[in-house]
Amino acid sequence: MVKTKEAVALIERIKELLAEKKAENVVALDLRRVSETLDYFVVASATSTPHLQALERHLLEKLEEEDLRPRPTAGQSPRWVVLDYGEVVVHLMTPEAREYYDLEGFWADAERL
Repeated sequence: MVKTKEAVALIERIKELLAEKKAENVVALDLRRVSETLDYFVVASATSTPHLQALERHLLEKLEEEDLRPRPTAGQSPRWVVLDYGEVVVHLMTPEAREYYDLEGFWADAERL
């Protein structure tokens, strides 16, 4: 299956931006073969709530400079932030939330990028 060039480029950019702010355990998943409605996830851990907020702010600011804005999402929490960029959905989580919700385990059949 051919990957959407724009989505893959966005994933790489998101990974770079998360690395700039020291996000931990960054994983990108290609969900297209295992989901009818989802394309790509990027999952990353923050070390604390302030770190989570810093990661979110950094992504929002830098991607907005590139004219990319996430779709509105509901239900944000101090432990888990979701940024929906269409084909690419970013999940920023505290380690506790990441372990509890186990997105990588749930989508274990997805290809890792």
